[in-house]
Amino acid sequence: MAKIVFMGAGSSVFVKNVVGDCMLSPVLKDSEFALYDIDPVRLDDSRRMLTALNSNMGGHAVITAYLGVENRKDALRGASYVINAIQVGLYEPCTVTDFEVPKKYGLRQTIGDTLGIGGIFRALRTIPVMQDFADDMAAVCPDAWFLNYTNPMAMLTGYMQRYTPIKTVGLCHSVQVCAKRLLAGLGMEYDPTIRTLIAGINHQAWLLDIRDKDGNDLYPEIKRRALARTEKHEDMVRYEIMKRFGYYVTESSEHSAEYTPYFIKDKYPELIERFNIPLDEYPRRCIKNIEKWATQRDELTNNPNLRHELSREYASHIMAAMETNTPYKIGGNVINTGLITNLPQNACVEVPCLVDGSGVTPCYVGDLPEQCAALNRTNINEQLLTIEAAKTLKKEYIYQAALMDPHMQSELSIDDIVALCDDMIEAHKGWLPEYH
Repeated sequence: MAKIVFMGAGSSVFVKNVVGDCMLSPVLKDSEFALYDIDPVRLDDSRRMLTALNSNMGGHAVITAYLGVENRKDALRGASYVINAIQVGLYEPCTVTDFEVPKKYGLRQTIGDTLGIGGIFRALRTIPVMQDFADDMAAVCPDAWFLNYTNPMAMLTGYMQRYTPIKTVGLCHSVQVCAKRLLAGLGMEYDPTIRTLIAGINHQAWLLDIRDKDGNDLYPEIKRRALARTEKHEDMVRYEIMKRFGYYVTESSEHSAEYTPYFIKDKYPELIERFNIPLDEYPRRCIKNIEKWATQRDELTNNPNLRHELSREYASHIMAAMETNTPYKIGGNVINTGLITNLPQNACVEVPCLVDGSGVTPCYVGDLPEQCAALNRTNINEQLLTIEAAKTLKKEYIYQAALMDPHMQSELSIDDIVALCDDMIEAHKGWLPEYH
């Protein structure tokens, strides 16, 4: 029987997806699911939800719950797999800080969880917690696999892979839904026989190739339809990137708009309207989800007839593949050990990976198209410097990471970027270690 630990188990909807998938798996259904969180109310919500779900699915699993830092090692002890879905600082106060402080400098964001000033500080407050997880895992479950779902994916996963001994892979929905959503938006049929090759970095991986079951290249028709689509829609930034760089990126337009210097510009406010960019989108989603949970909570935690249908998440398939030595293909975030030859060797890249009893084996990609690699490198520079800041606790690396950000470069002066970083450090007191 495997022991599967869920860090951040108060994320009840996501917990239901991942653990519910495991309960549907013949290989994993009799596992122990150890739920860990620092919020007693949300932890108990998830425990009650999964207990009911387990009862309705045959009662094969064992559900346990562990509250607080003092019980974290016990939660992790003997684990085979650790799933990470924490959010340090939550919507309030930290996400509010990530959005409101930059506005004083005229800097607007859409999501702020992967790159930019929001992504940098989300990483800086999360990495110390993940280092604590790694220390505990090294002591009580050193052979466990760490499946990271928390953003900023490349920064957090890259830190774990470079600076801890824990076997880590980063997982994101973007690769799984990329081709399907692209074709749907263009009125083209998607079916599972369509073959794709996707590689790059998290949230900016490239759909390098897409073909039907007969091997026909679908890109010419995709590009023709994208150019002909004139109504306002949610994917306009990605269409523009595809038009200019030749390939479609995996992450949504609201994300992609803030990873580049082209779309959110105070000097050109008409771009916001032209490309249909939803500024402050992530805070709106947070508020909406908080309000939704108020009504959804009773349905999930007090429903004796609770059921589950298989979700799109990779996690259960990865663990089943490892348990049975049955090959399974994923898009995973791993250290670049020569996998993408024109990206930095110490970057965290997103590439096809084979999972089986030996673990996660990344696949060689070679060179990306040079223009795609060039855009990736502008993001990687910032990711690597943020990791360096977290490792050394030196403020200068925070400044340098921010100075490399494409969005901030296009909007702010050097002095303003440094001042913004100082203001963010001050606003995050209590959430960051001491920087010098």
